[in-house]
Amino acid sequence: MDNQIRIAAFAWLGKQSLLYDDVLPWNVLQRGFTFQDHAVPLIGARGIWKPAIMQLPISITTSPDGPYDDSFNEENFLKYKYSGTDPYHSDNVGLREIMKNNIPLIYFHGVIKGKYLASWPVYIIGDSIVDLTFTVAVDSSQVISSGTMNEDQESYYRRSYLTSQIKIRLHQKGFRERVLHAYRNQCSLCRLKHQELLDAAHIIPDSEEGGLPIVQNGISLCKIHHAAFDKNIIGITPDYKIKVREDILIETDGPMLKYGLQSLEDQKLVLPRNHTLRPDPERLDFRYQQFKTA
Repeated sequence: MDNQIRIAAFAWLGKQSLLYDDVLPWNVLQRGFTFQDHAVPLIGARGIWKPAIMQLPISITTSPDGPYDDSFNEENFLKYKYSGTDPYHSDNVGLREIMKNNIPLIYFHGVIKGKYLASWPVYIIGDSIVDLTFTVAVDSSQVISSGTMNEDQESYYRRSYLTSQIKIRLHQKGFRERVLHAYRNQCSLCRLKHQELLDAAHIIPDSEEGGLPIVQNGISLCKIHHAAFDKNIIGITPDYKIKVREDILIETDGPMLKYGLQSLEDQKLVLPRNHTLRPDPERLDFRYQQFKTA
């Protein structure tokens, strides 16, 4: 029955990820789904999680503020800490059995408190009692449907590549969630509060020096104002004043131009309540100089 539940869980997660744009709320995962009249929560109080109906764990979780220092190694695989320090704790024994039988799991990584990015299927491919860590690799869902789970060189490189993509997704989704949370899920220019229409805009792009994925290098913007900021139609001064490019200010068009852009001239940015999370003035100044020369 465990195998049937896992397949059903993967299918359910696929639908939920589409619904929530990949970042899933804790309460949705904790509630889980129903399988043959049994509730199947996919996450719980323990990082290594086994629903009551199952014999072996179904998921592993890294919390955003948890006690364990999980990280990626040089080969792009995840190093996942044991539950506690006893290698023979039931949770650790369960994962060891998962590894022995090459059984797929779900990996939840907390991007902010109460919100998680899900990756599946993941496999336990290593166990170090000395370091108290398991080594975890992501694989393709096609592997499950095809039934081919060979441990050849091709599988190694595929898993290394797919696991490395988690870091990219965590960078993108984690940055967005932290920035939007800091700005109370609204556009800092027009106060639009529809989350599906909001982006976390980089002040300095992540491809450039100083473009770190930190809240102080981000601004919560709706999609139209994000595009205007990226194209230097809108600039923001180091003291958080909004400026509109001169040719746009004198242009004549419809109400979107007038109220969506021109009316922002000299308005103040809506800022995070936490002063430490406000945009870095030095980064804003660097970006504002680009706006002035555009």
